[in-house]
Amino acid sequence: MKRKHILVIRFSALGDVAMVVPVVYSLAMQYPDVRITVLSRPYARPLFDDLAPNISFMEADIKGEYHGVRGLNSLYRRLVAKQFTHVADLHSVLRSDYLRLRFNMGRFRVEHVEKHRLKRRHLLAKSTKKVKEPLPTSFQNYFDVFRRLGFPIDQPDFVSIFHPEGGNLNMLPAAIGPKRSWEQWIGIAPFAAHKGKVYPVEKMQQVIALLSQRYPKARLFLFGRGHEEEHTFTLWQQQYPQCVYVGQFLESMHQELILMSHLDVMLSMDSANMHMASLTATPVVSVWGATHPYAGFLGWNQREENTIGLDLDCRPCSIYGQKPCKRGDYACLNGIAPETIFDKIKQVIDSKQQNA
Repeated sequence: MKRKHILVIRFSALGDVAMVVPVVYSLAMQYPDVRITVLSRPYARPLFDDLAPNISFMEADIKGEYHGVRGLNSLYRRLVAKQFTHVADLHSVLRSDYLRLRFNMGRFRVEHVEKHRLKRRHLLAKSTKKVKEPLPTSFQNYFDVFRRLGFPIDQPDFVSIFHPEGGNLNMLPAAIGPKRSWEQWIGIAPFAAHKGKVYPVEKMQQVIALLSQRYPKARLFLFGRGHEEEHTFTLWQQQYPQCVYVGQFLESMHQELILMSHLDVMLSMDSANMHMASLTATPVVSVWGATHPYAGFLGWNQREENTIGLDLDCRPCSIYGQKPCKRGDYACLNGIAPETIFDKIKQVIDSKQQNA
């Protein structure tokens, strides 16, 4: 009998791809005789390499080599040669829809993710018609795809991509160094792809000032890459000696994940860093502006009690945070006091110390 081989398709942004990891890992553990190949963009490889013996990664440059219909046809021919038996489309956008169409024509067993678009519209409706109820999480939606394919996952097995003690700190530069028993390691990822998800920089600086005062022996690791991040983080390092701009020392995503696995807490927006920290079993205090955890994008095993957001009639107004603020003042973010964020971080650190 031909060995079952599942193709898992998920392109998109890093945070979205990171949410696939716990699901695919659980699938691999509960079906060890099934081969699983994850198809995604090249940057996602570190998330899946060495994740499980029956998981492999296949990269596809969909903006270069496999751009357009001609490129997708070429990619399809390459995929068919792998002799997949099942196809799980966890993205369901034009590119993956086209690949799915080709596979359906080839009589493969194919399923795709349900995005609950009607429920999303109700969640984003104007205040008088808004239905503020939790949608199924992305994880639930992914599990449902595999259930329909004939691979139900009873109990998710995923905790972290590392062993319980975390990643190997010896693989990081000496500037990061070992974690001393009296130190708190706090990660801060203050940026996101869209303005509707970014807490104001000047207010975030106040959070850093509060953390520096309350935890004088702490190290504050600043995560994020880009011109704005580099400019802001350089200034913060000059003002607050406890700050460490991670991008100056770490070269790869794998190194960042190792560091995240040793944090006491990560402070993040609704962004990729929330999901990356979640993959290392690190608690995340997440700040939500235009978006909302009800849309189903909270990090793996993260607690809703550690989310911060204002209860406004207009919120949420966006699933991904890309829409401009209709009020014009981004009250959902500007109205959050720095003390509120500091207090939540302190609660997480105190709880961790009590349970140590």
